[in-house]
Amino acid sequence: MNLHSELIVMLTHNDHTVHNAYEIFEQCRNSKAVYWGFKEEPLSSDEMKKLYAYMKSCGKKTVLEVVAYTEKEGLEGAKMAIECECDILMGTMYSDTINALCRENNLKYMPFVGKVTKRPSILEGTIDSMLHEADRLLQKGVYGFDLLGYRYIGDAVKLNQQFVSGVNAPVCIAGSVNSYRRLDEIKQLKPWAFTIGSAFFEKQFGNDFCEQINKVCEYIDEERAMK
Repeated sequence: MNLHSELIVMLTHNDHTVHNAYEIFEQCRNSKAVYWGFKEEPLSSDEMKKLYAYMKSCGKKTVLEVVAYTEKEGLEGAKMAIECECDILMGTMYSDTINALCRENNLKYMPFVGKVTKRPSILEGTIDSMLHEADRLLQKGVYGFDLLGYRYIGDAVKLNQQFVSGVNAPVCIAGSVNSYRRLDEIKQLKPWAFTIGSAFFEKQFGNDFCEQINKVCEYIDEERAMK
C-alpha cells in the first residue's frame, strides 16, 4: 500500500484544458504538487510542448490525459504525449497499438477501464468486469489504470475500494474529487494518485489556486507528517 496518494493537478475544467494553463502553472510552480497535467484539447501542439517543457524544467512529473474512445484518437494522443516527452499517458480506451507505442517509447500507459462515454466522462460497467479487464491488461504490460471512480453511475465508493484493493498496479482515481469527504475516502484507500482539475477552478478547497493545491497536499499527507 502507498504511504500516501499523489495529487495530480490537472489544468482542466470540464475535461478541457484551460486556455491560461501556462499562466496558472507559472503562478503555482512552487506549490507542493509534483505531478501536473492536462487534456489533449484544445491547446495547440506547440502550446502543449512549451508548457510540458516548462513543467519538466521546474522538476515536475508530467501527465497527458486523453479523453478519446477510438483507437485513432487514442493513438494521436499517445503520439502527442511522446512528442511532449510526458512521463505518463492516462486515458484512452485500451489498444494493443497504443500499448506497443508506449512501451517502445518508455511512456507509462494508464488506460481507462470499464465503459467510458461522453465529455465530461461517465463510467459504466460492473465492478467484476473492470477487475477482470485490469488483470487482462496487466498481462499485456500496461503500467496502471485511470479509474473514473467518482464518475461511476453505480456505487462509486464500492468501486474505488474494490478496484484499488484488488489491482496490483498503480491506480489513479480521476475526476470529480471535489470535497474533503472524498479526500477522506482517498486517504483511507491510498490509491497511487488522484486528479483534481475542475474543483480547483470552482474554488472547492479555497479561493486561491495555489493555496488550494497546498491545502490538498497537506491534508492528504498529514498523517505521515505527524509521525
